[in-house]
Amino acid sequence: MRTLLSLLTVFSLSGCSVSHYLKREIKNSPVLSQQHTGISINNLTGSKAIASYQSDKYFNPASNTKLFSFYAGLCALGDSLPGLEYLEWGELLIIRGTGDPSLFHPDLPHSAVIDFLQSRKEQIFFSPVNFQDERYGPGWAWSDYNDDYQPEISPLPVYGNIARFTGLTDRQFRVKPKIWEKSLQPDTSIVGIKREEFQNTFHYSPKALAAGKTRDVPVHMSDAMTVKLLSDALKKEIKLIQVPLTIELQTVKSIPSDSLYMRMMQVSDNMLAEQLMLIYASAKGLPLNTEKAIEHAKKNYLSDMPDNLVWKDGSGLSRYNLFTPRSITTLLQKIYAKVPQERLFKILPNGGATGSLKNMFKGQEPFIFAKTGSFSNNFNLSGYLVTKKGKTLVFSFMNNNFTKPSSEVRKEVERILTEIHNKF
Repeated sequence: MRTLLSLLTVFSLSGCSVSHYLKREIKNSPVLSQQHTGISINNLTGSKAIASYQSDKYFNPASNTKLFSFYAGLCALGDSLPGLEYLEWGELLIIRGTGDPSLFHPDLPHSAVIDFLQSRKEQIFFSPVNFQDERYGPGWAWSDYNDDYQPEISPLPVYGNIARFTGLTDRQFRVKPKIWEKSLQPDTSIVGIKREEFQNTFHYSPKALAAGKTRDVPVHMSDAMTVKLLSDALKKEIKLIQVPLTIELQTVKSIPSDSLYMRMMQVSDNMLAEQLMLIYASAKGLPLNTEKAIEHAKKNYLSDMPDNLVWKDGSGLSRYNLFTPRSITTLLQKIYAKVPQERLFKILPNGGATGSLKNMFKGQEPFIFAKTGSFSNNFNLSGYLVTKKGKTLVFSFMNNNFTKPSSEVRKEVERILTEIHNKF
């Protein structure tokens, strides 16, 4: 009898049992019945899946793409970000960006680059020649230029390439940096705050922002705008120069890398993810170009993926991105091999506790540490699941092309993963 019970216990924990449970739940789920669903669940090592459902099919990952950008950063960067490169040339200091977004960023730690630039007595020139990219990624909605999730990409962001508005009363607000105070235009024909597409004039309605509320509006960036913002922030003149710097440059470190990773993953910050791929390019001696960075990462660090990666941007805003669930779980195994669990689980959103998972998996100690990925008709969740028996699994649960409310899909994903946590 004892032997029989032992065999039953082993069977209840087996991959076949998890696989059977998954297929049964998906087949019987009224929520998942008309959408495209793909699931891969695996151990922390090994290529054979514990359970899968259409794991070899391609799905639009949305912000699950940030897991790939995160891994690229882990492969290229150390404990601190390279914040600036420079050349001392007589009485001149020529600087260029590395893509690092931390300079005066309102949600990141103080950057050591600020101290470096403020301490210099030379005339400072900014060269943008190493930036060889567009302000937006491929497949982005260019009409979303006013939305906070889509700041422009640039070689040396200042203030996160946004203007931050904070409501003081129902009819008063402030804007930071203060340089934008002169660019505000009252406008009764709109609701809220809207920037003109190709210049930094901000129109606002009589009740633009409720008291206590904050709104970020992307700034239209250019090389001239970068030096203007930088000059204003540093209280010293920065000049523009179009000079390619082909000799070896010195580097100034800015902030701890984990502070960028954590912000990027916890709140799914698109701007940080895009800039991270430019930092990767800089660290690898490439021009600041996302496509070249992605191709380099795929060739050098992701060549053993089970399926070809259709990877087009750093953030997942592009609907051109296509990954399979089993490729994502393979990536998660790679990430886990590079980052100690305690550190990794601090960076990722924790179910029921932090970031984009704060309102999911509530009511018990966090057992899901994962990245969400969502936009209209899509919701994906990929990361790490710790079972009640203490075993850590990697998983990718992808849902595309649904017409039901996203809240229903989220609840179904939560229900199924919670059962796996409890039973297996």
